[in-house]
Amino acid sequence: MADLPLDTLDLVVLLLLLVGTAAYFTKGSVWGKKQPDNTYKAIGAASKAGKSRNLIEKMDESDKNMVILYGSQTGTAEDYASRLAKEGHARFGLKTMVADLEDYDYENLDTFPSDKVIVFVLATYGEGEPTDNAVEFYEFIYNGEPAFSEDTSEKPLSNLKYVAFGLGNNTYEHYNAMVRRVNEALTKLGAQRIGPAGEGDDGAGTMEEDFLSWKETMWAELKEVMGVEERESAYEPVFSITECSDLTPDDDTVYLGEPNKNHLEGHSVGPYNSHNPFIAPIKLSKELFTVKGRNCLHMDIDLSGSNLTYTTGDHLAVWPTNAGVEVDRLFKVLGMEDKRHNVIDVKGLDSTSKVPFPTPTTYDAIVRYHIEICAPVSRQYIASLATFAPTDAAKEQMTKLGGDKDYFSEFISQRYLNIAQVLEIVAPGQTWSDIPFSIIIEGLNHIRPRYYSISSSSMANNKVPSITAVVESISLPGAPHVLKGVTTNYLLALKQKQHGDPEPDPHGLTYAISGPRNKYDGVHIPVHIRSSNFRLPSDPSKPIIMIGPGTGVAPFRGFVQERAALAEKGESVGKTVLFFGCRKSSEDFLYQDEWKEYAAKLGDAFSLITAFSREGPEKVYVQHRLAENAKEVNELIKQGAYFYVCGDAAHMAREVNTTLGKILASERGLPEEQGHELVKRLRSSNLYQEDVWS
Repeated sequence: MADLPLDTLDLVVLLLLLVGTAAYFTKGSVWGKKQPDNTYKAIGAASKAGKSRNLIEKMDESDKNMVILYGSQTGTAEDYASRLAKEGHARFGLKTMVADLEDYDYENLDTFPSDKVIVFVLATYGEGEPTDNAVEFYEFIYNGEPAFSEDTSEKPLSNLKYVAFGLGNNTYEHYNAMVRRVNEALTKLGAQRIGPAGEGDDGAGTMEEDFLSWKETMWAELKEVMGVEERESAYEPVFSITECSDLTPDDDTVYLGEPNKNHLEGHSVGPYNSHNPFIAPIKLSKELFTVKGRNCLHMDIDLSGSNLTYTTGDHLAVWPTNAGVEVDRLFKVLGMEDKRHNVIDVKGLDSTSKVPFPTPTTYDAIVRYHIEICAPVSRQYIASLATFAPTDAAKEQMTKLGGDKDYFSEFISQRYLNIAQVLEIVAPGQTWSDIPFSIIIEGLNHIRPRYYSISSSSMANNKVPSITAVVESISLPGAPHVLKGVTTNYLLALKQKQHGDPEPDPHGLTYAISGPRNKYDGVHIPVHIRSSNFRLPSDPSKPIIMIGPGTGVAPFRGFVQERAALAEKGESVGKTVLFFGCRKSSEDFLYQDEWKEYAAKLGDAFSLITAFSREGPEKVYVQHRLAENAKEVNELIKQGAYFYVCGDAAHMAREVNTTLGKILASERGLPEEQGHELVKRLRSSNLYQEDVWS
């Protein structure tokens, strides 16, 4: 989901709160500042005490000549960074390390040795913003004039050699803005880039192939610059795994899925954030759809007893648990069913290797709570497993899948297979017992929270956010299974439990909803709040136009709820127009009765315009209704209306953007291209905001 810019007054307030930070990210464009999540430093102060934030010092101490720094929101950039580190060492003998951008300071980059190299792997978040962990680095290197420790010349980074790869999505206007801006800043400061600045495109579905293609060109140039020779690579583990025969899962020092020591000891404390969830009770859960076979959940989450509050437009982060059926599948195909509950200790074999979960723990806890076993699998990872195949035929098949992108796409990507499903299909009835468990930990991403737009107003209760989520269960042509959303089905299991089902089993997925050591009790969920820049105007008399089909309506329920409350208090509320679309008014018209209540409070200030795609001879979507109301839309834009879009980025949001450009051109007698330019100006002035997802 995208975090959008703040309106002017909100931005001023935020800047006052964040004294000393830069004002805007871009030249000529207004950008909301992402608040960095610094709580990890607070929560882990004891464990991080004494650790140097001097990157050069760290590289010298650990004898490294290549560092891969990542800016990651969902884990993909971190995964790419790890893969580059392993490949750089295995193929070229480079002494590599992976590092989180937020773990180091960068004032001394002017003293970075010329015989070392930095790789930047940078995801662009939302509308051209840095990921949470890259905010401080981005502000330092791109905003204003960075002050370095020694060199005060115009080219203070002339000794710095770097490599850059960006992760972006072409459905957003500011495609791959992070890598482009950082590359621009580094070049301006005199740094020497090795190879092209790569760009991956999630919007086109080519991210993985973009990465694989780019890195081969990059490695060819880097080995020349660094003076290294390619060698035959073999798997070298990053982590050691030791079975602890003196411990059992019943021991109170063994982590069974708890995220940190405080949770293990049963007295979790704040601040609660992306490193430390709050185990929140579910205050209310209900089904919103009225048709069998499809589910859409409404949940109210109680944050009482935590330091957490939210502002209308923010996101609730839900920490998921993997489905039991998929956990079982992986252990079975690995031949590890009899040892899944053995206690193990996992350690980095290198001082710079960070274990992504607390230990000692069990194989089961790692697979269930800590790694993305249901995520799409990469071609590079499949190739790395070929050597461990149980048969020659399976090895040949895995090698072909790893080397042939078209075959890989047809066999795996288009069927949305996870790693266990691939292994089952490639070698039916066989176990892959030679696969080291370390390569499972290294090759699969660390599980990340999922973010949901909060569908309530903080004015009503800033301690009880609501979320609205469609439960994903999709049959795909050619796929041997039904694609099931990990987190939404987990939420459905929790809802079923709360409504009296003693053993909820949504779509046969068997979630362990009681959590580690029954600490979730089936009616609690680990969460935190992520601040968003998707905000109502600070002046409630300003008109707003909202486009939110399906669960894209979630934040707009909060917006309308808030304006209705203001109207009840006697405040002047501007025209509030909501375009909502779904299949049928009798099946999936979300919050149908509530809109009537809000309309009664807002009167003529509120308009709900619906598009039911399957109720007529032709499909009608929100962009069609938008075009039908062109005159009013244009008039409201002239009056300074804020225009909001929430939902699917690839199709709906693009269509809405195009439709608005056409409306402004037609209603104002302008060429169509000028209408689209007007839309761009609305974006740059923060009057057009998006909260969209791929």
